Amino acid sequence: MVVVSEFQEKVFTLLKQIPSGRVSTYKALSDVLKSSPRAVGGACRNNPFAPDVPCHRVIASSGYIGGYLGDWKNVPSGQNCEKKLELLEGEGVKFDLEGMLVDRDTLWASFKV
Repeated sequence: MVVVSEFQEKVFTLLKQIPSGRVSTYKALSDVLKSSPRAVGGACRNNPFAPDVPCHRVIASSGYIGGYLGDWKNVPSGQNCEKKLELLEGEGVKFDLEGMLVDRDTLWASFKV
């Protein structure tokens, strides 16, 4: 049995609302939770249910791909970030070579609390 904190549970509930083919931001989630983007990132980093609970659909508010399971594109392996890009591209969300979101119309923030 996996144990998660109350905060993680709230984050994961919101993550499940993000539709396939759309992305949201750490800031959008933190605004709903009245928290910080870093706290949301921490919950995503420790998501034992990924990719079923789609933390890969969360990016930086600048449009940058951000990290996935604790990895960022510029870390030595960058392995998890490549997986995040693959998952999102498989859902139709495109990023340029610098890791920036191509179509900002894919941003989504219609969370129900």
